[in-house]
Amino acid sequence: MQEHRYDVLIVGAGGAGMRAAIEAAPRARTAVLTKLYPTRSHTGAAQGGMCAALANVEEDNWEWHTFDTVKGGDYIVDQDAAEIMAKEAIDAVLDLEKMGLPFNRTPEGRIDQRRFGGHTRDHGKAPVRRACYAADRTGHMILQTLYQNCVKHDVEFFNEFYALDLCLSENEDGELTATGVVAYELATGEIHVFHAKSIVFATGGSGRMYKTTSNAHTLTGDGMGIVFRKGLPLEDMEFHQFHPTGLAGLGILISEAVRGEGGILRNVDGERFMERYAPTIKDLAPRDIVARSMVLEVLEGRGAGPNKDYVYIDVTHLGEDVLNEKLPDITEFARTYLGVDPVTEYVPVFPTCHYVMGGIPTNVEGQVLRNNTEIVHGLFAAGECACVSVHGANRLGTNSLLDINVFGRRAGIAAAEYANSASFVPLPEAPTTMVDGWLETLLSEHGHERVADIRTSLQATMDANASVFRTEDTLKQALKDVQALKERYAHIRIHDKGKRFNSDLLEAIELGFLLEMAEVTVVGAINRKESRGGHAREDYPTRDDVNFMRHTMAYKKGTDLLSDIELDYKPVVQTRYEPMERKY
Repeated sequence: MQEHRYDVLIVGAGGAGMRAAIEAAPRARTAVLTKLYPTRSHTGAAQGGMCAALANVEEDNWEWHTFDTVKGGDYIVDQDAAEIMAKEAIDAVLDLEKMGLPFNRTPEGRIDQRRFGGHTRDHGKAPVRRACYAADRTGHMILQTLYQNCVKHDVEFFNEFYALDLCLSENEDGELTATGVVAYELATGEIHVFHAKSIVFATGGSGRMYKTTSNAHTLTGDGMGIVFRKGLPLEDMEFHQFHPTGLAGLGILISEAVRGEGGILRNVDGERFMERYAPTIKDLAPRDIVARSMVLEVLEGRGAGPNKDYVYIDVTHLGEDVLNEKLPDITEFARTYLGVDPVTEYVPVFPTCHYVMGGIPTNVEGQVLRNNTEIVHGLFAAGECACVSVHGANRLGTNSLLDINVFGRRAGIAAAEYANSASFVPLPEAPTTMVDGWLETLLSEHGHERVADIRTSLQATMDANASVFRTEDTLKQALKDVQALKERYAHIRIHDKGKRFNSDLLEAIELGFLLEMAEVTVVGAINRKESRGGHAREDYPTRDDVNFMRHTMAYKKGTDLLSDIELDYKPVVQTRYEPMERKY
């Protein structure tokens, strides 16, 4: 065992983690722990933009942005957090510009902006250009810019270190304090303990529980799973977003920027069908509405292709110059993966799992909540693994890159300030005991099940039973399947017993987290007997504000894999916007 000591330890080197590090490093001794090389983090896959009411192209203001966020999230957004995000969005974009991010420019030299789904002027009257962008590589540019600035601030990186456990200490008053993280070094197989005053989790999402997903293979819910296994809650995990335009059959993302630039969704008859579902803003409706509309077109027999199981995105009218200048990557994706040239042909698309709106509950400073009222001292979270609830039941496009910058910054500042006012709390007497036993069990000759088989079965049942549309029966089938897979997981066998870069072991650990996250997702979805945002119940097709205007809080009762899940609730924070019908 090797032990390290830092004032601030950040777990995860995507956008949220590195934005936190840029704030923490000048204030306190900071390290970043990441299972990937930082610039391979999934933030780099984000394409379309980062929104802010700059009003560079059209009239706009932060209040309209707040309203769109709350309405887009189907009114389960915590409005105090949404106001903070919309207000601080402008400085967040300008900060990135000052750090060197090469945004697209207007002819006058200002940061250019384009339309995105659900972003409107005058509280819903018409679409507005709010998304700041760097072609269709905005996430890639943000990630590179943040990494360069972390190097500038002498942030210490521990690359290819996989966090496996969180150390917590409880005092005589019952207060919890985070004291450290136990990690596995992929290159050597050695266990490292990181002792810290402040710990920030920024580990990303869990979309790999689905087969059809835009998520990288590494998005397996690690940070959320670690926290959940310590008895801390996860919030609103039933809300997964299915991005409307994944390449059909593959799930590879075709950015919403395509529709922002004027792309049109068409069915097999060539009809612009979104005019029927969202007559005001059509193809630029929020993602949950567009995804459901696409699935309905297929279910009602208007799908395209040999199996009539997808629809089209049409950009042929935009012209080759616009596609090459503003959408070069997605144009190349269509050509490479489907053999379709968007300049002259329609591109086959269908919804793909994209983002989890829930996660580790935090307040607006990024402090992790132990329950509805108490925090865990010294523990913070930001980005997709966290739930400050600015996305509610459905995230608006470009709000994710904004979220990681606004709340990554806030978490970094708060973590450094806490570290500077606190002392090191001692680690447990034997901090690696759990991890040592866990790895020993995984590497022993105790089973016969293959990790890949269980993962394939998990993804298949989640795709079939807990996707865009759900019912009591399909969700119960998913829960039955997941629990059976957890039983099988107890008997997995890992063939590679080596220590160096043991990808078999890594995938087995990730599968364990995915199974836990899938179960939490399905249990929450069964209990939420309404349709809201990304959670669409065919047997409960309407929103129920009387019984379900509340956040789901899921707790793991017990320490073993088969422990039960207990649900509680947390009230939604409302400030100025009362729930209303979502018309677009």
